[in-house]
Amino acid sequence: MGATTEPGAFLGGQPPGPDLAGRVALVAGGTRGAGRGIAVQLGAAGATVYVTGRTSGSERSEMDRPETIEETAALVDAAGGRGIAVRVDHLVPDGVRALVARIATEQGALHILVNDIWGAEIEWDKPVWESSLDTGLHTLRLAVDTHAITSHFALPLLIETPGGLVVEMTDGTDEYNASHYRVSFFYDLAKAAVNRMAFALGHELAPHGATAVALTPGWLRSEAMLQAHGVTEATWRDAVAHAPHFAISESPAYVGRAVAALAGDPEVARWNGRSLSSGQLAQVYGFTDVDGDRPDAWRYLAEVQDPGLPADVTGYR
Repeated sequence: MGATTEPGAFLGGQPPGPDLAGRVALVAGGTRGAGRGIAVQLGAAGATVYVTGRTSGSERSEMDRPETIEETAALVDAAGGRGIAVRVDHLVPDGVRALVARIATEQGALHILVNDIWGAEIEWDKPVWESSLDTGLHTLRLAVDTHAITSHFALPLLIETPGGLVVEMTDGTDEYNASHYRVSFFYDLAKAAVNRMAFALGHELAPHGATAVALTPGWLRSEAMLQAHGVTEATWRDAVAHAPHFAISESPAYVGRAVAALAGDPEVARWNGRSLSSGQLAQVYGFTDVDGDRPDAWRYLAEVQDPGLPADVTGYR
């Protein structure tokens, strides 16, 4: 993926369902992974998509990965939309303010905001007293402060047009996270905070005719995940031999189609303030992943993987 990703890997041959022509989206944190999949699927539905992140063709973020915002914007174009790459560090208020001012000047409106900013180092399975305090607090800044800063500046423009949508990207549904420890103190706290952001934003946006949701993909076949398993999107099933539960995984296009479906739903307000998953929304809106399946990862994790049962995705894809 990254520089070698073919546009079809994100489109999967499925005709786009919603028509988002004339709609303007900001995918904050669209360099790779879910953000890239979302940007491309919004483009496939005809939207103009501003793609932001810290890694451009001339500069890398601390994640030190090769994927760039320009590549994502090009994939949006190839999908049928209009991609506009803007390098932004969402921890810098002045930079985010300037980004929103540019969108207002160039487009006159903002209809969809996707807060997918992350880019943090993860310390696995360490209690808070053994974790690096610098790393943990930086994780919270990247995962929480960035979303708050972006919403602060972007939402005044978004609510100028009724029907706006805000998607807070997270890891795990409210229901799952409420009863499961997630990786570490700081990671657990960060993801819980983002889920709660959607609830709070839903309360604040409803009087303005806008909707906020929290959305989680399942086991995501991001660029980093594919690399870690030594596979590509085309050969991902080879990883099941050494990681059997990887059979429930999904491509970034799947959660992208979830966002596009929400953005195209005239009754999207029914979800306001809710915690949602790609697998859940696939059952409602009828979209599929690139292989034609509808993986339901969070139900699978709770019912198969977590209880220690043998890997079997029957009934979950």
